[in-house]
Amino acid sequence: MKRRLFPLLAAVLAGGALIGYLALRPRAVAASVEPEKETTVGVAKVSRQDLAKTLTVTAELIPFQEVEVMAKVAGYVQKMYVDVGDHVTQGQLLAVLEVPEMGDDLVRAAAAIQRNRAELSRAKDELRRAESANQMTHLAYTRLAGVLKSQPGLVAQQEIDDAQGRDLMAAAQVAAAKSALIASQEQISVSEAEQTKLKTLMSYARVSAPFTGVVTKRFADNGSMIQAGTASHLQAMPIVRLSQNQLLRLVMPVPESAAGLMHKGDTLAVRIPTLQKAFRGVIARTSDKVDSATRTMETEVDVPNPTGELIPGMFAEVDLTLAASKDALAVPVSALKEKDGGRTVYVVDASGKVAIRKVETGIETALLSEVRKGLEPGDMVIVSNAGQLTAGQTVKPKLEGGAE
Repeated sequence: MKRRLFPLLAAVLAGGALIGYLALRPRAVAASVEPEKETTVGVAKVSRQDLAKTLTVTAELIPFQEVEVMAKVAGYVQKMYVDVGDHVTQGQLLAVLEVPEMGDDLVRAAAAIQRNRAELSRAKDELRRAESANQMTHLAYTRLAGVLKSQPGLVAQQEIDDAQGRDLMAAAQVAAAKSALIASQEQISVSEAEQTKLKTLMSYARVSAPFTGVVTKRFADNGSMIQAGTASHLQAMPIVRLSQNQLLRLVMPVPESAAGLMHKGDTLAVRIPTLQKAFRGVIARTSDKVDSATRTMETEVDVPNPTGELIPGMFAEVDLTLAASKDALAVPVSALKEKDGGRTVYVVDASGKVAIRKVETGIETALLSEVRKGLEPGDMVIVSNAGQLTAGQTVKPKLEGGAE
């Protein structure tokens, strides 16, 4: 029985192996003849373009001038003529103060001038009287002196001496009268100067705009007590705050690397993100000094604002050109690879094979880089899926956009 089962079992096993071989053979044959798949890579065409390396600086627009208008004299606000948002011109009346005691001082100064003028008239009369008396005494002395000379002994010497003394005294009185006259004239000048000073101070009771601008804040109302805005009144309250907005300043902190590129008179494009517009600005002033703490140089750009579209406090952006290259050979930055301390690119030739080239680069922007050596216009550089590629490998290029 065992002898019969053994040949039968061997036959079954042999048949199963044959069936399995026949089932797997077509797959093995198919796998041996299936072609190798090509790797698809993204490529870009090398082209010539104008490149510029820029630095974006952000700053805040501020008024060209901004002051808190103070009163020169203390008093009560009699009338406010402006409010927040009012546009005023240079010299326009902003407020009038009431200073009653200053009016009294003006009346007192006018009275002092009248009194001094009366004193001047009296001094003139005294001078004329003194001069008349001097003429009489001098004439009497001259006559006696002539008689003494022509007829010695006729006139006593004592009489001559008395006449000479009266003559000298009259001359001294004339000199005194002249001094009194000059003093009266000077006193009138002092009184008139005091009156002029009071009138000037009285004019300060009318507060005017120092320049054309807009009122951005109002501090006082009718009846408010205003202290004189001098150094001795540090707590003095201003009347209004005035801003000159027809021309704005953009104070930029320019990095040390770009400080040498700032030249007065150069025109810049000032972008206002909130308005989505750009305005023309001119470099007007630089500090000509790099701050040791921030390593930046303060640069002021004047931005005209004739329509008032720009508002102080808005943020602005300025692109500073650090370097530029005309008609440069440009490739996407993503095509550059770092290798052995240099830069390389993967290039797909006309037959679809990969070649690795060393390149020499120049200025670089956020998206593009200048290639000075190693590529030619029209070359196809790989910008994606280059990590596992090798030189000579066949790939399927897919154009993703040139160096645009």
